[in-house]
Amino acid sequence: MTPPKPQARPDRVPLWRYLRLFRQDILSAQPARLYRAWMAEFRTPFFRSYLCNDPNLIGLVLKESPRQFPKSMRVAEGLRPLLGNSVFLTNGDEWERQRRIIDPAFEGGRLRDTYPSMLEAAEAATARLLKSAQTTVEIEEEMSHAAADVIFRTLFSIPIEHQVARSVFTRFRDYQRSQPLLNLAAFLPLPRWVPRFHRRRTLAAAREIRTLIGRLTADRMTAINAGAAPDDLATKIMTARDPVTGQAFSTEEMVDQVAIFFLAGHETSASALAWTLYLLATHPAAQARAAAEAESLPERPEFSDVTRLGYIRDCFREALRLYPPVPMMVRQASCPHQFRNRDIGQGAQIVLSPWHVHRHERLWDRPDEFDPERWQTEAGRASARAAYLPFSSGPRVCTGAGFAMIEGPLILAMLLRRFQFTPDGPPPIPVAHLTVRARDGIRLGISTRY
Repeated sequence: MTPPKPQARPDRVPLWRYLRLFRQDILSAQPARLYRAWMAEFRTPFFRSYLCNDPNLIGLVLKESPRQFPKSMRVAEGLRPLLGNSVFLTNGDEWERQRRIIDPAFEGGRLRDTYPSMLEAAEAATARLLKSAQTTVEIEEEMSHAAADVIFRTLFSIPIEHQVARSVFTRFRDYQRSQPLLNLAAFLPLPRWVPRFHRRRTLAAAREIRTLIGRLTADRMTAINAGAAPDDLATKIMTARDPVTGQAFSTEEMVDQVAIFFLAGHETSASALAWTLYLLATHPAAQARAAAEAESLPERPEFSDVTRLGYIRDCFREALRLYPPVPMMVRQASCPHQFRNRDIGQGAQIVLSPWHVHRHERLWDRPDEFDPERWQTEAGRASARAAYLPFSSGPRVCTGAGFAMIEGPLILAMLLRRFQFTPDGPPPIPVAHLTVRARDGIRLGISTRY
């Protein structure tokens, strides 16, 4: 069974229709030719945009000359009410300062320290799903719950059942459902004083989330000052100092960073986990092999045991290829360039699309098929080296990439050894909101294996 893919739009449509489609769903707003093109140009009255699928151009933008291609602030317009001035939205010296403080918390040794909290969240997810055994569940909702639990346990040492954690989770769902990836200011050159046309529901949810996170952050600072704080990620980051300036994050800056940790660590993980379980549900042989691998682990696997989950990790990688949580990244040319013999002016928007690169007909063998075994072939590994960027690449590679590649296989193993999943209802339709989700959810039948 070929995994579902959005229907592409006609090659040429009026600008007004394109903008309307783009705000509804950026995936189905694109023409089919982008799955085989190396580069495409899009013109508006206000700016030029270039979608680049050529691996050489992607390498130039992300790895070779990242300072010449900072993050586009057009994308930031839609996310700033929630993320403030977080590491996800900054550029240049400010971004480098923030990464110097954040990165040490996610180094290899710290991942081992956070593993017990991940395991507890995986066990809690298993216990919750046991209550739904022999029924049909909306698996995106369940995986959102599990991923949020991981974030709160590893960041603040509290489970999702904690009152504040539960409130943040609930309000974030409201934010995610009401906020398109891009708002109107992404297309129009509006002055800073012009309102950004966010929905009232979106703004209200962002304010409440930041208020709740501010409460957690203030409480943690009190505990740190009293010498009573747990040694978790929040404490690590809040007590870290920039090795260059000697400064730590202020409370307001920490609220910004926690907001992006929650967005990146919860929303993207939930998307990847849900699509992996759907793909396994629709490919019974792959699910049986993954379940057998999971059953070979101890009852409570250790950190080192996760390295034995080779096939499950490949299933997770393949889901990230077919359904990359962040489908597009936008950079801006800070000076003129030439791409594939075409002049690129200063200020042009450079779109890098993991969605199209991961399914590119000239870069992957059978690009639309679910094939975890491709990751063990030389051809598959060569394609991945050239055209696989679910966590971005270069200096701005996702800080939590290593975190995700432990969390994902662990949760999948804990669930697959206990449950069997089957598809229920019509195939889900992928759409892009903050991340790649199913338009009407993903419904899976769930039954216990023992």
